[in-house]
Amino acid sequence: MHEMSIAISVIDAVTEKARQEGCSRVTGIELVVGRLAGVEVESLKFCFSAAARNTPAEGAELLIEEREAAGRCEECGATFPIAGYYVKCPSCGQFRVRVESGEELSVRSITIE
Repeated sequence: MHEMSIAISVIDAVTEKARQEGCSRVTGIELVVGRLAGVEVESLKFCFSAAARNTPAEGAELLIEEREAAGRCEECGATFPIAGYYVKCPSCGQFRVRVESGEELSVRSITIE
């Protein structure tokens, strides 16, 4: 389950940032997870509470924004929602579609005390 390693990495990053800022507790974390990031959001939430145990982020509120995926056709320039990597442009029918968004996995913000 790679969601546990992701949760541990997030906890490590935010607690390190809190320490750099001279704070002892993380009370909130906001993540952005794209639909194509390969992350099971519910599993990540479950793993987060286990990973945060006995760290400055224990008890922190976790908010996750799931970002929809979008592609841009390299042939005609159309932009449209996508659900995977191998898609056909609805405007021109070509398969030359580049992923524009939806692969994100980032910490948007942290709240520290």
